[in-house]
Amino acid sequence: MAYLRHENIQFNAFSNMNSKIGLFFGSFNPVHTGHMVIANFMATQTDLKEVWMIVSPHNPLKPKQSLARDRDRLHLVRLAIGDNTLLKASDIEFNLPQPSYTIDTLAHLRDKYPDKSFALIMGSDALETLPKWKNYELILRDYDLYVYRRPSFEAGALEDHPRVHFFDAPLMQISASYIRQCIQTSKSVQYLVPDAVFEYLGASAMYRKT
Repeated sequence: MAYLRHENIQFNAFSNMNSKIGLFFGSFNPVHTGHMVIANFMATQTDLKEVWMIVSPHNPLKPKQSLARDRDRLHLVRLAIGDNTLLKASDIEFNLPQPSYTIDTLAHLRDKYPDKSFALIMGSDALETLPKWKNYELILRDYDLYVYRRPSFEAGALEDHPRVHFFDAPLMQISASYIRQCIQTSKSVQYLVPDAVFEYLGASAMYRKT
């Protein structure tokens, strides 16, 4: 039986199959291979039952003008997931008030899926900004945070918080902004994005200069 050791916690990857759903929020502008590696790691090497990749229409901490259309980004995430039954693309935030605040989305999910429990997936860079989030104290009180470590980012006072769990997931030095720049300058993004996403972007006008 396979086990994953994490800090002082030991997870049995084949037990608790009715446990938490991992919520991986992001602009996914566009989704890339690094996103998919993290999502699959969390879905297969922790106690999470599934990972939902929640496409955010507007992150309050990021400029909106650089975003591709919501449905286009959602479509790319669905292409990236393909037939992986442990991952799901979610448009749950598209019909919620904007800008999107995580605490409001969590409340909506709790009402919509009362039989499920949820955990947030984030990098240690996002954890560092958590005190800037709306009602972040309630998030820490009510939800587990599954944090993949990023170099040069520290958890600070949250390092030993009982709701914060750290994982050494494989990381790839890929950014969505770099991919957009490559597309705009007619450079290949093959292998930076999943194959189905690469094929779609090659046949579309997304992220190209107009």
